[in-house]
Amino acid sequence: MANSIKEQKDILKKLNINALNPMQEKAISVISETTNTILLSPTGTGKTLAFLLPIIKILDSKCSDIQALILVPSRELAIQIEQVARNMGSGFKVNAVYGGRPMSKDKIEIKHVPAILIGTPGRIADHFSNDRFSKKNIKTLILDEFDKSLEVGFELEMMEIINQLPHVNKRVLTSATHNIEIPGFVRLNNPTTVNYLKEKTGSSLEIKTVRLSNNNKLQALLDLIEYLGDQTGIVFCNVRESIDQVSRFLDKNNINHSCFSGGMEQKDRERSLIKFRNGTNQILIATDLASRGIDIPELKFIIHYEMSRTLEEFTHRNGRVGRIDAKGTAYVMKFENKDLPEFVNNAKVVNISKKSVRKPQFWETLFISGGRKDKISKGDIAGLFFKQGKITKDQLGTIELKQDCAFVAVPKSITDELIDKLNNTRLKKKKVRVRIL
Repeated sequence: MANSIKEQKDILKKLNINALNPMQEKAISVISETTNTILLSPTGTGKTLAFLLPIIKILDSKCSDIQALILVPSRELAIQIEQVARNMGSGFKVNAVYGGRPMSKDKIEIKHVPAILIGTPGRIADHFSNDRFSKKNIKTLILDEFDKSLEVGFELEMMEIINQLPHVNKRVLTSATHNIEIPGFVRLNNPTTVNYLKEKTGSSLEIKTVRLSNNNKLQALLDLIEYLGDQTGIVFCNVRESIDQVSRFLDKNNINHSCFSGGMEQKDRERSLIKFRNGTNQILIATDLASRGIDIPELKFIIHYEMSRTLEEFTHRNGRVGRIDAKGTAYVMKFENKDLPEFVNNAKVVNISKKSVRKPQFWETLFISGGRKDKISKGDIAGLFFKQGKITKDQLGTIELKQDCAFVAVPKSITDELIDKLNNTRLKKKKVRVRIL
């Protein structure tokens, strides 16, 4: 194991974070000092860092077993937490396992046992039932977005997992929702609650209504997107069929976008988010799966193309904009002859007759056929693009490094030139393919 970094100030420096917010400071203090903690805070306020910092502090560098288990409701949240934990540079091995990818990949990654294991309950239960690692040193259990895990039917798997963890002495449950019912099998006895759901976070969210005078809802959506110009945001739909319909319409009108729903293959979902995060696409069309638990940048707007069925869904969608010290707008699309739910209060009506000028797509995403398992780092990739690609720092966008591949954002205008220079070149000891994603 590399030298472990446990000091909070060193980790924050590595993450380029100047200071923690009040919720994080309070949560870290409580988690460090108590056995059972409930952490309630809105989406996007930094709960992941709030529980990882105190957990890393108590890990034993001499222990070769899993010491902390983090259960999450979605693949995207597992990947997000894994990335945050790795970026902290603690030196402790971290792995995420989840359904939707080959079990063989899991087996390869956990052959060298991580100190922190993150996973969806179904996949973790599978590993437990096949005794693929020792459970005797799992002493910390995190249930992240616990209410969502119950919503999507993971209760039996969670019960099965927790019943096999007799040595857990620290439990942390997180949620962005009030009034969650905690089953007895969790054994969350006498917890200390850190509740920041009612705190004013300095955010500024406006809710506006777009009134539709005819039945051409797709055209109204296009008008709204053009009105918003180059801002980054999510268009929320209720079902996969609506996403497909909206996507086809935007394609016809040359609006670059990504799609995201539970009906997509895991690889396609991950790559949609990569292109959204790095700026290749500024619009994400998604179901409520994207309302929490995924790693995406600060947004300027969301659009309720189809209205949420419940207040809770509406709240979580809106939580994607107007976060701490940020301004954002939620647009609700409303037909004139239909009433909005009671939970949509005091929404201003917006006139979208004028349009902004949408700039041509600037970034493109390149795929590289080498990753962490090939001992390739982000620095190696940057070096390849600078030295052999002859690009400047301003031309190198976001790099996302995965186990067996990497993705790099570069200006669209030079993608063909870069592919000619870099395809079939050597990166470390591996000959890599470079192509447009």
